[in-house]
Amino acid sequence: MSDLRIRSAAPTDLDAVLAFWKTAAEGTSISDDRAGVERLVARDPEALLLAERDGELLGTVIAGFDGWRCHLYRLAVRPDARRQGIGSALLTAAEERFVALGGRRGDAMVLDRNERAHHAWQAAGYTPEPHWSRWVKHLLDD
Repeated sequence: MSDLRIRSAAPTDLDAVLAFWKTAAEGTSISDDRAGVERLVARDPEALLLAERDGELLGTVIAGFDGWRCHLYRLAVRPDARRQGIGSALLTAAEERFVALGGRRGDAMVLDRNERAHHAWQAAGYTPEPHWSRWVKHLLDD
C-alpha cells in the first residue's frame, strides 16, 4: 500500500472524478455534475480526496467540514481494486483532516441498500444511528 497516494482533487481532476463515480460509486445524486463538484472544490479545496497509484484513480471520498460537523460522502473504490485497503486509507486521511480542523465526529452518508458498504464502514469503526433519518428537499428541479 506504500505506493498509494492520497491527495486533494484539483479542478483538472473533476471530469475524471465524475466518470469514476459512474462506475465505482453506488447510486448518483442531484449534485453529481461538473457544476456541483466545481462548487465543492472552489469552496473547500481540500475536501475531495483522491487515492491514486501510478497516476491511476482508484478511490475517492468527500470529507466536508462546515466548521461544526464532519461529513463523509462518496467513498468509492474502483471495483477491481476493492479489499486492498484503499477505502481505509481514504477514511484515515479524511479523519486526519477533520481532527486537524477541530472536528469531533464523522458522519457518513451510506445507502441502506448498499450492504457491501455497511461492512466497510463498520470495519472502519462507524455505526448506524437508526434513531436519525435524513430528510431531503430538492431545491432545484432537474
